[in-house]
Amino acid sequence: MQAQQAHRRFFDPTEVQISTLLSIKSGGCPEDCAYCPQSAQLEHRMTSERLMPLEKVLAEAIKAKEGGAQRFCMGAAWRAPKDRDLDPVCEMVTAIADMGLETCLTIGMLTPAQAARLKEAGLDYYNHNLDTSEEFYGQIITTRTYQQRLDTLAAVRDADIKICCGGIIGMGEGAADRAAMLVTLANLPVHPESVPINLLVKVAGTPLADAEGTDPITFARVIATARIMMPASHVRLAAGREAMSDSDHALCFLAGANSIFWGDKLLTTPNPAQNRDRALLERLGMHPAPGLAHLSNHTTVTA
Repeated sequence: MQAQQAHRRFFDPTEVQISTLLSIKSGGCPEDCAYCPQSAQLEHRMTSERLMPLEKVLAEAIKAKEGGAQRFCMGAAWRAPKDRDLDPVCEMVTAIADMGLETCLTIGMLTPAQAARLKEAGLDYYNHNLDTSEEFYGQIITTRTYQQRLDTLAAVRDADIKICCGGIIGMGEGAADRAAMLVTLANLPVHPESVPINLLVKVAGTPLADAEGTDPITFARVIATARIMMPASHVRLAAGREAMSDSDHALCFLAGANSIFWGDKLLTTPNPAQNRDRALLERLGMHPAPGLAHLSNHTTVTA
């Protein structure tokens, strides 16, 4: 009930913000994230691909806009892009912004100078997830520290780019870890404008392929807690929706989720078909939100 009240203070509860996510460079990542099939450290690693050409990216952006997406997100499997990598990426950002779409990137760690370049190119959002609590983080990733994630968020925020930051549920963390992650997010200098909550997608060959499943009510509680702690942020159902039933989706929307990705894939993992999402929203009396994304306010939350 408290989450529903918080949601209604800042949003129309029948509206859902729609984003589309495209992998513009897959595979070959040097990091060891236990959930990710793109890690080059896996025994059966996926083939590393080159950066997608501009023409193909723009074709996907046009398709996303025609399908009703408000924001076009692009991800590249880099630990940290080199300065020369940003030249074609900035070109993509500018061209997509010129289409009237919001732009978002997730391409690894950034320096302040790189964040400033992306802002100048027209970038609206940068995604850089905390994934889990600082205490549990070392059991999931050893090739990048928690502080490095916070440093990238600071560089993005200082460049006046909106932040998209959340985590993954179902990696073996406890309730205290889930709570600690949300407290860290809520105590950033400004609440992330988007808070993606991912349900672990168990991919064969990754260290978490046999992780224990997450109860739908537990997952919905995380959504509700995020809504209460960051009431003016978009709370997004991100990865893992392919395994969620319509009832699971409805419970999460009731708990305060108001954003989804739609499209056949999220980077390299499956996502519900767009016609399924449209049918579900219609059954629930919900609809895609019009216009640009809502900007969040900041309220400090302590443990």
